[in-house]
Amino acid sequence: MWTRRLAVAAALFVAAGIAPATAQTKLKWAHVYEIAEPYHTEALWAADEIKKRTNGKYEIQVFPASQLGNENQINEGLGLGTVDIIYTGVNFAGAIYKPLAITGAPFILRDFNHWKAYRDSKLFADLAKGYDDKTKHKVVALTYYGQRHVTANKPISKPEDMKGMKLRVPPAPLFLMFTKSVGANATPIAFAEVYLALQQGTVDGQENPLPTIMAKKFYEVQSHIILTGHITESLVTVVGSHVWSKLSPDEQKIFADVFKEAASHATDKIAASEQTLADEFKKLGKTVIEPDREAFRKAAIPLHNDAAAGAGWTQAQYDELQALK
Repeated sequence: MWTRRLAVAAALFVAAGIAPATAQTKLKWAHVYEIAEPYHTEALWAADEIKKRTNGKYEIQVFPASQLGNENQINEGLGLGTVDIIYTGVNFAGAIYKPLAITGAPFILRDFNHWKAYRDSKLFADLAKGYDDKTKHKVVALTYYGQRHVTANKPISKPEDMKGMKLRVPPAPLFLMFTKSVGANATPIAFAEVYLALQQGTVDGQENPLPTIMAKKFYEVQSHIILTGHITESLVTVVGSHVWSKLSPDEQKIFADVFKEAASHATDKIAASEQTLADEFKKLGKTVIEPDREAFRKAAIPLHNDAAAGAGWTQAQYDELQALK
């Protein structure tokens, strides 16, 4: 009898448009990174923390390693509502709102401290708002992805050594600026397919930060790691408009605070690992080369504001970025 009464009461609440106090919203967070990487482990922490701080109202399930699609597909899924939260590289977000990709240009950032100044700047806040206004999604955090370096099966010490090289790059337009600067042949390939492409010789090399090269085991199919540091890469955490618009102001603050904390934790871990991984690769028998970075930088700078090379920001935005200290 009590079971029937409770069922009837619940039905009346639903009919009246009143959700039971225990109602739970399940959300999907998609990304392309491995389960051992800080991006994923911090996403799990954030999911658990949001569940705690909202008294169980929101349960976030994290889908790593391209389980729900590659970068372009999860960005599309955010618009379709098939995923609710994503990590995505700024160059992929920049395919939708070009100025947000500004830090994806080669050698546009000087170093990690310059990156941190950008993260905390009004410029980043303004560019994130531009993306929000265009997509109605919400950028809630910026995470350090690391300095991107080239791997190959031959030594590379100067830009000319890469001329004609088939280099895998992510399938986002701005990555072509680097290949153009060194005369390499860009071969866009989805992240999950890179290892096989290297193994089979579909491409001659790829470029990624050291933590990613380790996590994805690219070193198993590449003999040389060239410390070009050509792009200081970032990820944005984005909440879909279909979710963000339904959160109360207090809930929006909880989500934003937690995602920023997770981004900060992941950033610190990635930055720390970059300091030790070159030696780890040497221990694995890899040849680690410190190339003429200044030559690479000089080759890239003339393309920074070249729309034909992928630039999509104003001169004022570029100058504001360069002025950050």
